Amino acid sequence: MTPVQTTPPLVDPHREEVRAAIEAGASFTVTYAVMNVLATIIACYGLLVDSTAGIIGAMVIALLLGPIAGVGLALADGNRTLLRKALFAELGGVLLVMGTAWLIGLTHRDMPLGRELLARTTPGFPDLMIALAGGAAAAIASISRGFALSLVGVAIATALVPPLSSCSMLLARGDYALARGAFLLAFTNMVAIQFAVSVVFWVSGYSQMARNLTAGHRVFLRNLVSLVLLVSLAVILGISTHRMAARLLFEAKARKLLALAMQDHPGAYLAEVRFARGNVGTIVRAVVRSPRAFSPQEVAAMEHRLPPSLNGSKIELRVRHVPTDVMTGQGPLFENEGTPGAGNP
Repeated sequence: MTPVQTTPPLVDPHREEVRAAIEAGASFTVTYAVMNVLATIIACYGLLVDSTAGIIGAMVIALLLGPIAGVGLALADGNRTLLRKALFAELGGVLLVMGTAWLIGLTHRDMPLGRELLARTTPGFPDLMIALAGGAAAAIASISRGFALSLVGVAIATALVPPLSSCSMLLARGDYALARGAFLLAFTNMVAIQFAVSVVFWVSGYSQMARNLTAGHRVFLRNLVSLVLLVSLAVILGISTHRMAARLLFEAKARKLLALAMQDHPGAYLAEVRFARGNVGTIVRAVVRSPRAFSPQEVAAMEHRLPPSLNGSKIELRVRHVPTDVMTGQGPLFENEGTPGAGNP
């Protein structure tokens, strides 16, 4: 009897090239370390001086996205060797970034916090969705021919170095609450990108078990930790976004009502409104330019018109009066009248 010959499974050269490229990008090399340190230096000084161009440059040259893609492929494929290598590279890269940023933050701890740095301390649910979409886009760009340039846009959308740099610089200043927010943003990006990459690789057939539907639960179990973290982050960031939206809505309503209240006082102009938390509750500080000062009764009336606070606490309105004269070519339109009831000299 002639033995039955079996044909070895065909190997897709493109898939092997993709695997090799991902494994190479998930390695901790001298180039990987140097590029991440340089990206951190650029990101830190870009954050300190509010340079959008510098921050974008740091996003593009940073290499922290490669090991995350390696973790995603390893979990989809059950490749423990790649998983260990990618995790080591990612952890080493994060420590390098945070260590470099901490030294820079310690050196320039007296510089004021800029808008770009503070923007990375309040992550919300939209950041999670951006990271998920960015991770999926990174995986699709990696496995598709002719879409390598798309990784540049992914690197910008799902940046890791700027929030990590912000976290370390804030730690160097002792601003631990803001540092936690910046680290949460970086951690959210890492978890969401990895999960999205794993899903895309598995759906695209890069898992060794992709053709075996009964083994799909193994891929699910390997990504269970990521899924639990992802759901937890979605809940935390969802609550944070809801609170932020409610706070912004409260502040917008308060500004609008105070501006309307100025119509009852001829010549008065609402120049600025600030909000703060105090021992008594929410403090609303209003700077008003007006030809006459406001009496306590008038301030109390305006305070009564403000919307209720978010947590039901007391609202205290504090009006800072800036005496103002309004002059026209025909003469004064409004002149400073002093404090109500005090009389003019």
